[in-house]
Formats: sequence, structure tokens, C-alpha cells
Amino acid sequence: MDKATYDKGMEIRRATLGDAYVDRAIASMDDFTKDVQELVTTYCWGEVWGREGIDRKTRSTINLAMISALNRPHELAAHVRGAINNGLTPDEIKEILLQVGIYCGVPAMIDSFRVARTVLDEMKNEQS
Repeated sequence: MDKATYDKGMEIRRATLGDAYVDRAIASMDDFTKDVQELVTTYCWGEVWGREGIDRKTRSTINLAMISALNRPHELAAHVRGAINNGLTPDEIKEILLQVGIYCGVPAMIDSFRVARTVLDEMKNEQS
């Protein structure tokens, strides 16, 4: 593992998903999951998210669409929060999910709206 890329990845991961989310992932790490956590942080967050080609808001847009299309609610919840942290608005998230419905199917869209609504409501309550 390249320490500099890992550290860069951890910085981007925390900025996007929030310290609490990352701290929970790290705290639950054990011998079985240590390698996957290091791989995700180094290569997903450090190598790919750390590239200069597109900004984090655009990366969040792409992730929301892909994760919704794949119907991965746990990851979607994390990335809805990340999308807000990276500058997307709830209205932009809504438009992305509507697009998913047309190209990937209504069930994926409906499940994604449920997840996004829950996260957006949680975030609103956290600010109150």
C-alpha cells in the first residue's frame, strides 16, 4: 500500500462521507476486513477520487446514478450524504434519481428515492 495515496484517499473519503461514517468503518475493521478497507481508501478514494479529471460534485453525480442503478441502498445512503457534502442540492439528487428511473427501471428509482429521502431528512434533523 502506498501511504501517500492512502492518506490522500482518507482525506477525500472523510471530506465526502463525513468523519462519523469513516470512523465507524475503521472501528469495525478486523483481520478479515482490514485489506478491503485499505484497498477502498487507497484505490477508490486516493487513486480515482483523487484524480484531477473531474471535480468531486461530478464524481458524486456519477456515483449516485451508478449505485442507484445497481440498487445498492447501503452505499447509496452514504453517497447521498457525500453528494450533499460535495455540493449537490436535494433537487439535483432528485433529478439524478428520476434519470435512473427512465434508463434503469422504476423499482431502482423508487428504492433510491426512499433511501435519499431518509438521508436528507436525517441531515436536516442534524442541522436543527
